Amino acid sequence: VQITETGGGLVEAGGSLKLSCTASGSPYSSGDSMGWFRQAPGKDREFVAAILYNGSQRFIGDSVKGRFTISKDNPKNTAYLQMNSLKPEDTAVYYCAVKLGSGGYSYFGDYEYDHWGQGTQVTVSS
Repeated sequence: VQITETGGGLVEAGGSLKLSCTASGSPYSSGDSMGWFRQAPGKDREFVAAILYNGSQRFIGDSVKGRFTISKDNPKNTAYLQMNSLKPEDTAVYYCAVKLGSGGYSYFGDYEYDHWGQGTQVTVSS
């Protein structure tokens, strides 16, 4: 499974960015779950958002709730992370990950995910 993330960049505080994550290759299918995590320098990787299966369930991390949303375009095998009202503390490398299969899992645990993208840098200036 290959994962490609796009959409990172530099933005001023209060601005918006939209990240995209496209998965391809066997055995990925549109029914698999996708998650976003981020890691700032010197900090642990943090759960940001997850969209489960075909998009029937969505979860947002507490630190970004009310500002970030996650969506999924199944025919395009792409998940999106819309980030609004960005803050300097949102600065991090954002990673997309895929969880294969339809079974239950702890969506907030990075250890649960099977494949990861290379990450995209998001920098929010004050």
